[in-house]
Amino acid sequence: MTAPHDKPYPPSPLTDADVLAAYSRWAPVYDYVFALPFLTGRRAVAKLVNRLPTGRILEAGVGTGVALPRYDRRHRIVGIDLSPDMLDRARVRVARQKLDHVEAIEEMDAADLRFPDASFDAVVAMYVMTVVPDPEKVMAEFHRVTKPGARIIVIGHFAATGGLVHWAERRLARYAAKLGWNPDFPVARLAERDDVRLMSRRKLGPLWLFSLLEFERI
Repeated sequence: MTAPHDKPYPPSPLTDADVLAAYSRWAPVYDYVFALPFLTGRRAVAKLVNRLPTGRILEAGVGTGVALPRYDRRHRIVGIDLSPDMLDRARVRVARQKLDHVEAIEEMDAADLRFPDASFDAVVAMYVMTVVPDPEKVMAEFHRVTKPGARIIVIGHFAATGGLVHWAERRLARYAAKLGWNPDFPVARLAERDDVRLMSRRKLGPLWLFSLLEFERI
């Protein structure tokens, strides 16, 4: 499957090494710094997932596992992340909170998933797509490992199309490697594809900085 564009997007300013270094720094304080700002998004995603029929769910970029307790226990959850430091904390969370609906927590690159085709009924990627070096490849992998008609649920900050916010994002983008995420990421990179259908898009807080995208896998 492909993502048709008249002009290819420029290479990502991020590498896997950048992401690993950034999240190694963030891991010890991640829950304290990001739990509250990302709370609205995680609640909204969990609400969507919990409305789905019972199934096997992949959470890509599971991080410290802060969202895992929010999923309905009838689902089976597999969490993956590139950062071993974050995953160590996710495994501790699963054990301490007895999250028996979590099938596995694995170190894995979202652009190179070690799962057979059509393994999952849904994929969740929260605050991930602006972090990965090759988002098109990640979306292609999400398509491969999901069943036809499956949901791919993405939440993140996507670039403004103009004004002061767009200006600021363009200037922040030069520091993407240090930040560990790309502030100047257009939503079209995910939405203008022929292998998924965008079902809904809505803004979320804080300050309406984030968008929740729900795709159907074609």
